[in-house]
Parts: sequence; structure tokens; C-alpha cells
Amino acid sequence: MVEASDDNILVTEGLTKDFKGFTAVSEVDLAVRRGSIHALIGPNGAGKTTCFNLLTKFLTPTRGRISYNGRDITASKPADIARLGLVRSFQISAVFPHLTVTENVRIALQRKRGDSFDFWVSERVLSSLNAEALRLVEAVGLADFAEATAGELAYGRKRALEIATTLALDPEMLLLDEPMAGMGREDVDRIAALIRKVSANRTILMVEHNLSVVAELSDRITVLARGRVLAEGDYATVSKDPRVIEAYIGGVGHG
Repeated sequence: MVEASDDNILVTEGLTKDFKGFTAVSEVDLAVRRGSIHALIGPNGAGKTTCFNLLTKFLTPTRGRISYNGRDITASKPADIARLGLVRSFQISAVFPHLTVTENVRIALQRKRGDSFDFWVSERVLSSLNAEALRLVEAVGLADFAEATAGELAYGRKRALEIATTLALDPEMLLLDEPMAGMGREDVDRIAALIRKVSANRTILMVEHNLSVVAELSDRITVLARGRVLAEGDYATVSKDPRVIEAYIGGVGHG
């Protein structure tokens, strides 16, 4: 049992998800410390994606409880938790390929204001949105691409744009679903540096396969295997755990 405290921003107790007789996630107790970068890892079939979808409310747990900032969000919807400051990157950021980088970020800022597609906003409001959009574009390293069409961006820069549109919602906690998937070394280094930068004043929970990135970025790691928590701690601790080594080398299924 994980104790809720002011130090922990996101806590689960006995989190379980059954699919027609198959238990994908079983009795997971998780505590994410405020201001930390916490990684959720495990071999294929470990239940990481299911667990992540439970935390981000894309799935409803069979049993268990999820609390965020001391509030029970077990039955909440994704849009509800986003308003509370818990935002899944890439859930709302489907980039508009025919719009510029700045226009994509501005639309996200308009969503934050609650008038996503209000094209009759005043010049003053539009000007302030443009200034804020450009600040976010610069923050994610895309200043040179501010007027580029989003669809023309290289893959890694598209992911940076997705992070910018997520930051436009001003999240207190950011959930990243495999942020390095499909990236080459240069893009991985760039996005890792970006994650480190944006973590300065927020909490990050990420599912990630790239263990070198996990080692570099994470304060704490939870290892899942067969839907259960196998080990937890910093990278030095979990990487030496014989059960973790066996799970990765032996494999525990696929999917």
C-alpha cells in the first residue's frame, strides 16, 4: 500500500484491469513524487501501456483507486483531469499538418482559454496569444521553424511541436507515452534535453523503451512485469535487480 502525502502528486492503490478473464494490470501501487521524472518500464507484455491508459483515463480500472493532488480521479474523464493540470502529451496534440508551427501552438493556447476556434478574437487577444505561442515555440527549440508548415517538419521536430502544444495547456504534471519512439540518435538527444528542460517546474511520468534515456533522465523507475510491479527505485538499483534482469532477458510475452 502506497501512502498518499503532499510529496506525492499521483498515487494509485491496487490498480487492476481485467480484459475478459485476462488481467493486464494487477494490484499496482504507484507513487509519483512531485517535481520528479518517473519512468514506467518493462519488457513487452508487461502492462505498461494499459497502466498508462488507466492513469490518463483512456481506460477505466476494474478495481483500485487513482488520486491526483489528493483528489480521487478514478472515475474522471481525460478532459476533466486535463483541466486539473494532468495532461497526456500526444492525446490532444494531433498536429494540424497544413498550419504553421506557431499556428498549431496558438490553437492549443486558444483551447486553454476555452475558445478553440473563435476566429473573432480581438487584435489585442490575438497579439498576446501570438507572443505566448512564439515563447513556447522557442522553448522547445523550434524558433527557426516558427513559420514552417507542421507537416514539413522532421519526425523529432514534430514531437517537439507536440510537446509545445501540450505545454500550452500549462500542465502541472505531464504524461509522456514513449516520447522517443521511432527516433534516431540526434532526435533522441534533442527530445531528452527538452524533457529535462520542461521538467524544471513540473512532474513528468513517462513510458519509455529506450533504457539509456531512462537512465539519463529518471529520478525513479517502476518496473512492471506480467502486469505487476516487479521492482522500484533509481536506475542503479533496478538495473542490478536479478528479477529485472531475468524479466528483460527471459522475456514475458509480447504486445
